[in-house]
Amino acid sequence: MASVNKVILIGNLGKDPEVRHLEGGVAVARFPLATSETFKDKSGQKQEKTEWHNIVLWRGLAEVAEKYLRKGQSVFIEGKIRTSQYQDKEGNQRYSTEIVADNMTMLTRGEGGSSEGGNNFQGSASTSSAGSNYNAGATTAPAGVAQNDEPDDLPF
Repeated sequence: MASVNKVILIGNLGKDPEVRHLEGGVAVARFPLATSETFKDKSGQKQEKTEWHNIVLWRGLAEVAEKYLRKGQSVFIEGKIRTSQYQDKEGNQRYSTEIVADNMTMLTRGEGGSSEGGNNFQGSASTSSAGSNYNAGATTAPAGVAQNDEPDDLPF
């Protein structure tokens, strides 16, 4: 029987990505992503519930995150759920659930925080026809992202 492990999230970074470079130069980035929903409780009061997701990016996506993502920015993430188990210092069995992203679209512009059309960055295992694509093996900056710190003159 076939199965699917696919996650789609739109949320805001809870903090700047933490990036490590492993042996062999492989980059891995981690950051918390907040997604929120609003609803009315039984008394009619508006309530907001926020879920926190642990996001993991590898290789090229991690390098893009290191350069361009900051706390508070809005991103679209596609990936899969991965749960690991480990033993803590007291010998108790613990579980950790992460979202391993293979596609990321920046929805918020870097410094000013204004909304932009979005830049689509992908790991090598993903394909898409929307946005500016980024191949994890590429070494140049993705289309639509300025390589210097000067503001662009685009009207959007």
